[in-house]
Amino acid sequence: MNQAIQAMLKHYKCETRMEYERALKEILQEVALVGLWRGHFFEHAAFYGGTALRILHGLDRFSEDLDFTLLFSHKDFSLSEYNSCIRNELESYGFDVTVETKNKVLQTPVQSAFIKTNTLNELIKIGIPKNLVKGFHYETTLKIKVEVDTDPAPAYRTDIHFLKAPALVGIKIVILEDIFAGKMHALLFREWKKRVKGRDWYDWLWFVRKGTSLNLQRLSIHLHNSGFLPQEKWLTREIFDQMMLDKIESIDLESVRNDIRPFAPDLEAINSWTKEMFCHFVQEMKTF
Repeated sequence: MNQAIQAMLKHYKCETRMEYERALKEILQEVALVGLWRGHFFEHAAFYGGTALRILHGLDRFSEDLDFTLLFSHKDFSLSEYNSCIRNELESYGFDVTVETKNKVLQTPVQSAFIKTNTLNELIKIGIPKNLVKGFHYETTLKIKVEVDTDPAPAYRTDIHFLKAPALVGIKIVILEDIFAGKMHALLFREWKKRVKGRDWYDWLWFVRKGTSLNLQRLSIHLHNSGFLPQEKWLTREIFDQMMLDKIESIDLESVRNDIRPFAPDLEAINSWTKEMFCHFVQEMKTF
């Protein structure tokens, strides 16, 4: 096993097959970020979303995808130009992967690619104990989705955070307050396969407990662009609070819990969630 990968794996203290799979996926994500950095991707784009929070801000839940936004709208941008950067970097660390751009039937501003590899082969490479792979299907594929928004809401603010492993490189990331605004837009209005996405609620609580302030002007821009708020209208704290309370009232709390359970470290805490608790944390939020 590559020494850098071996050092990264030690931080996970894996005991179960699921823990090894999560560790493998996160290691692949971080190596892919280095490949994108070498390909000068971050001259045009910034990292955001749950995995950005996980890797660069210490969010305590697992996240599956690599999400990016262009710094400025660019209809001719091609994510596929960076596939070789990701693949070459992963191969340099001993991983056997393919990187394929997804061809969509319906054209949208969001471009997608998938990093794919044979799960069992790569688990064996990182040293998973033999007893944990018993009965594991040899054709199982590990996938990491890579997405970039080529027509973002204007004026994202960014910062540089440093990835410590497998290489010390600076990753351009959307600042925390702007990620928070995007997360609130998703929480309030996203429909994900016709069910609520519990990960959005988990991340919201993480932001609030961290003391991150929500930029209501930034959230208003998201709502303007998606048609949920008239262009001439801007959110006030009173309007926002009412939107949140109405959303909390409408959600199926068990669906929220079911979505987050595979990704959360503390299931007992998830089981204790109530709508009353959510309403309390709405009042705890800081806004500007």
